[in-house]
Amino acid sequence: MNIEKLTELLPQSIDAALIITPCNRRYFTGFPSSDGFLLVTRKGSIFFTDSRYIEAARKAIKCCDTAEGINVFAQIRDYLNERQVKTVALEASGITLAQFGRIKDNESLKDFEFICDSALDTAISILRMKKSEAEVKSMKEAQAIAEKGFLHILNFIKKGRTEKEIQLELDYFMLRNGGEALSFETIAVSGVNSSMPHGVPTDKEVQEGDFITMDFGTVTNGCHSDMTRTVAVGYASDEQKEVYETVLKAQKAALSVLKAGLPCAHGDKAARDVIEKAGYGSAFGHSTGHGVGLEIHELPNLSPKSKMILETGNVVTVEPGIYLPGRFGVRIEDMAYITDTGCENLTAAEKSLIIL
Repeated sequence: MNIEKLTELLPQSIDAALIITPCNRRYFTGFPSSDGFLLVTRKGSIFFTDSRYIEAARKAIKCCDTAEGINVFAQIRDYLNERQVKTVALEASGITLAQFGRIKDNESLKDFEFICDSALDTAISILRMKKSEAEVKSMKEAQAIAEKGFLHILNFIKKGRTEKEIQLELDYFMLRNGGEALSFETIAVSGVNSSMPHGVPTDKEVQEGDFITMDFGTVTNGCHSDMTRTVAVGYASDEQKEVYETVLKAQKAALSVLKAGLPCAHGDKAARDVIEKAGYGSAFGHSTGHGVGLEIHELPNLSPKSKMILETGNVVTVEPGIYLPGRFGVRIEDMAYITDTGCENLTAAEKSLIIL
């Protein structure tokens, strides 16, 4: 159980963890809610939530006790005292200063030491980086919905459509066909706007000869998918084709080396070397990839600065790109599940250049 593994990863100087952020609460309990406190100790764990969620929580949560939070800080105090807890870790990267102050300065909790350093965040990250079978299954389901959306949008795109129209049509299709949410705000940028890696869709109309870059995904059981495809409308120039093939070659190079035990920086380097050799090194400014799961950006990162090593069970994006300001850009993105001997590509959508 993840809760038991968490206590094993915490330093012995820490007696308990108080988990507040919705994403981490859901990770450990499997229960989504906008309210709740998950209290994890070495002698038991309990999830407190308010009257809106308590009935559903009692039915859904099997990994720990549940209780309605009526005077929740006093209830936390009593639970901690019963287990002789003195030190409690908090999520340093996930809570606000206001939340920290509300807990630390509460009269009911004045006898406990609250530790807000990297200890709890590190322990949770170690657990969340390795995806369970259920998580991978949900990510595959989310990705399948996104890929159906990609096939649909290829038939929708034509000269005169605006970027916003493409974005909204893709969003609506994914949500209508099983996506419980969008992974993030869909990117659909065309022509000169495609040179902006995270460009925002506008009222610009698609023209003949435009590249259109679409970065999108959906969510199943809280797990995200993430993919990017770049397509051409009408025709593509020789330069556009060269840039596209360079990005595709770079992506394939990275995918070919990914496996457990590989330094993340080496995964980035495999893609970056191809782009630099082609003379476009300065046009690739972002990292090659990032972890995906209950959040769209997780660890590990395929970054030149990363010191992490890939492990079996990681899921990372592989998304090199080339961006020529004021002209056009290309990005191609798949998700890869890391194994002992290589990686399983969770993305099946066509990657050769599509000209609509």
